[in-house]
Amino acid sequence: MDIVLIKLIIAHLIGDFFLQPTSWVKSKETKKLKSDKLYWHVLVHVILIFVVFLNFNVWKIALSIGLIHLVIDALKVTFQTRKNARLLFFTDQFFHFSSIIIIWHLYQNSFINISFINEINTWIFVSGMLFLTMPTSIIMKVIIAKWLPESDEDSPKSLENAGKYIGILERSLIFLFILTNHFDAVGFLLAAKSIFRFGDLKEAHDLKLTEYVLIGTLLSFGIAIVVAMLIQILMAK
Repeated sequence: MDIVLIKLIIAHLIGDFFLQPTSWVKSKETKKLKSDKLYWHVLVHVILIFVVFLNFNVWKIALSIGLIHLVIDALKVTFQTRKNARLLFFTDQFFHFSSIIIIWHLYQNSFINISFINEINTWIFVSGMLFLTMPTSIIMKVIIAKWLPESDEDSPKSLENAGKYIGILERSLIFLFILTNHFDAVGFLLAAKSIFRFGDLKEAHDLKLTEYVLIGTLLSFGIAIVVAMLIQILMAK
């Protein structure tokens, strides 16, 4: 990847996540376009570009990114509400990174190599990762549904769909660990989950619940390991 693009991304990350105090964020949310913090925030981004390059010849890039950053943030604070705050956060970051790439391309006349999209190993990898998300969750639900303890159904102590997302995350991590030949990390993940679960199961004093959790965990890990090893074999061909 081009060093210019890397520096622009670093400048953005520092400006948006390290040098933007919570007080500035709250000021923008309440005062919106009238908040002076909005404009100070944009100025910080412009200055950071000069800092990471240590060169004033990048003033066109700095001003272009600063102007676009102002427009994106202005639109965000104008339309942001409590309900759409999470969606607008990710949308905001998507447009920031997209604008950085576009400006980098225009001024540097450079391209990001995306030839890997047409490689078969990329699609094998994606298929394996996708299978370990929702499809595996549904498969596991079908397999272990008959063992679901009655006390566990609609439990108010559990976050909504938390188990499903925890399973997806753990299988995705196992998939990546195995494909990068870090089998020891799989054992660490299993140990970490066991430690966190131990207290809940100990207090529950419910043998059925313990067995249900154990079946689900081993099934989730087992499927992830098998799929990862299969994908590894296919990618090696």
